[in-house]
Amino acid sequence: MKTCAIVGIQWGDEGKGRMVDLLTEDYDVVIRYQGGGNAGHTVVNSYGKFALHLLPSGIFRPGVVNVLGNGVALDAENLWKEIGDLRSRGVSVGPENLKISDRASLLLPWHRELDALEEARLADRQYGSTKQGIAPFYSDKYQKKTILAGELLYPEALRQHLEELLEWKNLILTGVYGAKPFSLAELTGWLGEYGERIRPFLCDTGALLRAAAAEGKSLLFEAQLGALRDLDFGIYPYTTSSNAIAAYAPIGSGLPSVRVQEVVGVVKAYSTCVGEGPFVCELFGEEAQRLREAGGEYGAKTGRPRRVGPLDLVATRYGVQIQGATGLALTKLDVLSYLKEIPVCTHYELDGKRTEDFPFPAALASAKPVVSMLEGWNCDISGVRRWEDLPEAARRYVEYVERALGCPIRYVSVGPERDACLVRG
Repeated sequence: MKTCAIVGIQWGDEGKGRMVDLLTEDYDVVIRYQGGGNAGHTVVNSYGKFALHLLPSGIFRPGVVNVLGNGVALDAENLWKEIGDLRSRGVSVGPENLKISDRASLLLPWHRELDALEEARLADRQYGSTKQGIAPFYSDKYQKKTILAGELLYPEALRQHLEELLEWKNLILTGVYGAKPFSLAELTGWLGEYGERIRPFLCDTGALLRAAAAEGKSLLFEAQLGALRDLDFGIYPYTTSSNAIAAYAPIGSGLPSVRVQEVVGVVKAYSTCVGEGPFVCELFGEEAQRLREAGGEYGAKTGRPRRVGPLDLVATRYGVQIQGATGLALTKLDVLSYLKEIPVCTHYELDGKRTEDFPFPAALASAKPVVSMLEGWNCDISGVRRWEDLPEAARRYVEYVERALGCPIRYVSVGPERDACLVRG
């Protein structure tokens, strides 16, 4: 049995979906182990271009079993819409290739409502939420006030549990936010429509994964967002509300006894960030817009323009360390082809001193980037399909990044297609 986690090293949006789609050829099971519909994993293959929000990116590979683990924020409504979209485009999605943990908690309509209400209350102090209900969901989960997907199989117990939660949740909606309360009929109607549709996909995924491991099958864990958005190790409070690091994969998947043998960290060849919070190497004005347009840097879920900047080696090195990456995939190298010189943030300046160490979140506001310029290749490389055929300057850029991060770069992406990912020997 082999196990591998594909994780984000930076702020998210690094290209994890395309790497999962590529590498699942060698795996039997793909598991999403945390996060929810706030993800936007872009995949381009023979079916077309897709932005997956909840479904694992192995869903396109025939014979691969895809699992939504117990650590996922399970939005049945948006999941069902996503399934419908893929089916309409010829992708097979059914209980035979998609399994949902009966221990995953349901993200309910009130979670999305509370997310929007809280962002509105924060006004200019917002955290940059996607308003998909993720933070209220995980808050409720750790308060033990969510409904497990498996409760859909026990209607009487489910109704009683829902009534208890509804009373508590309406106190918050009306008392804190002055918002309209939910009715039991609304919630039972929602569960009747969407909960019933996902019932055939529910199973004990822990037992399923234990059996797969015993049979020697290979497991691929797919993370959402990046290391710098991890709840515990990211730029708090500008983080997601779950653990996006590889170390959480066994727990969130339902197989806590397994060891992750390989961690492929995905790194974008420059820096991007959606949402609020410190972003030390951020570019502005025309320079930023040109990079944004070259990379198509708009959120797959929200459509928001991403903040952009040069590759931040300080932040990225930190991401490599906390993810425990054993190898890296460098994506979107082709985007930098328009530059004659390529900026790279090599250090931060803090209190008049240069540092290569990523500081405590509160110190980031006063950090300034120290930027060096590297030679660009200034030609289109999107058609290159072998590492050896890249321009020398492009190879030097990759090798420089590899040395700076202290981790081997095994894959280099020069486009979104499956065959546009170059494998280094």
